[in-house]
Amino acid sequence: MKTQCIQEEFHLQGIEGKAVIVKHDAASISSDGGLVLLAKIERKYKIISRIADAFSDLRNPKMVSHELVTLLTQRIFGLCQGYEDINDHDTWRADPLLAIACGKVPEKQLLAGKGTLNRLELGATPSETKARYKNIRYHDDKISAALVELFLKLHPLGRKPPKEIIIDVDATDDPLHGTQEGRVFSGYYDEYCYLPLYMFIGSIPVWAELLTADKDPATGVVPALSRIIPAIRLRWKNTRIILRGDSGFCRPDILDWCERENISYVIGLPKNKRLTRAIGGSIRAVADAWKKTGDPQRIFRDIRYKTKKTWNKARRVIGKAEHLALGANPRFIVTNLEIQYGDARSLYEDLYCARGDMENRIKEQKLFMFADRLSTHTLRANQLRLYFSTISYLFMAILRLGHDDDPDIATAQASTIRLRYLKVGAQVSVSARRIVVHISESYPYWNSWLEMQLQLTA
Repeated sequence: MKTQCIQEEFHLQGIEGKAVIVKHDAASISSDGGLVLLAKIERKYKIISRIADAFSDLRNPKMVSHELVTLLTQRIFGLCQGYEDINDHDTWRADPLLAIACGKVPEKQLLAGKGTLNRLELGATPSETKARYKNIRYHDDKISAALVELFLKLHPLGRKPPKEIIIDVDATDDPLHGTQEGRVFSGYYDEYCYLPLYMFIGSIPVWAELLTADKDPATGVVPALSRIIPAIRLRWKNTRIILRGDSGFCRPDILDWCERENISYVIGLPKNKRLTRAIGGSIRAVADAWKKTGDPQRIFRDIRYKTKKTWNKARRVIGKAEHLALGANPRFIVTNLEIQYGDARSLYEDLYCARGDMENRIKEQKLFMFADRLSTHTLRANQLRLYFSTISYLFMAILRLGHDDDPDIATAQASTIRLRYLKVGAQVSVSARRIVVHISESYPYWNSWLEMQLQLTA
């Protein structure tokens, strides 16, 4: 039987006559020093504590090793730090900085492993009375309400009501790679997928609902707004609320509901022959101008339009007659904003086109916060994973807030924030009287990191 040899050092190519040796003998160092920032955010805004209130913990307190808030903190901070799966926690749970972020003294007790976190995600519905090993259960309505309350708390104007806010709505596809509950083939996306419905106000997510591909995401808009709008108006009675979305959300019931509830809207409108004829003169004019100059041309038109069957009245429609190298590109939006609010060009280019920022937020969630990691079997468990991804993205959004004078932070993607400010090498020393976190003197983003710390302390 061979003796297993564990190599504790190896040599690299020498530099200027000096040997380069790598040894496995340094003191314990964490690669997740940014957990200190996340813990400060939690202490200031109580995000995870608010989310914990949306759960029912039916476990026997005498048999519990890991409190509910600790489990949620561990899972959500894990996503922030780039640990997408609960399997990662079997090794990461020994990280001393994770223990500190969860309010524990390092080295006293390991945090939760994959089994415990799995039971958290696979919790039963609140109405189930007998569900062994599924004694932690979440309430959808309470988590949704918490997201709106967190937005109101985080708004940069604080207690002063803003003149207006814009609610962006959009849906995306999350491909499925197994036989998960609710598995339906989408002809539009040409794959088996879920269709999450998102709503953002600025960079803050206020809604994340997991829908199956056999449902039109637009059908979930009015029920969602019916819960979001009253909470906002309870706090900000005179704030103008604008709903913004692409043509997939141009539904008569959405437009009618917004008008009844005094909600403004600017929504994409699918083009048709009647609409293109209505701005036909402008379409021909930009085509002629393009032939003369070879440069992109556009003209904006303000018209009144009513569908033959589905609309009960004529509405204000903005038409964009555009000609590019690939040919004519007419586009339309419908709005109930008054003429005094803005002319055709400003409504289309400045207001409507700004919705592209929300698309980037959704991409960030999918790529960097693992919102497409919906691989558990039940639809309910995957909905919880979507909530976790949304909440972890909220921490990223908070790190960007208040840094308008520093574009490197204010406009950074979630991946950049993680790489620069969260994945930071740190050493933890524990004594009888204090715990010290040591950050390397060579850390290149210390000044920005310190600025974030001061911002969260204010």
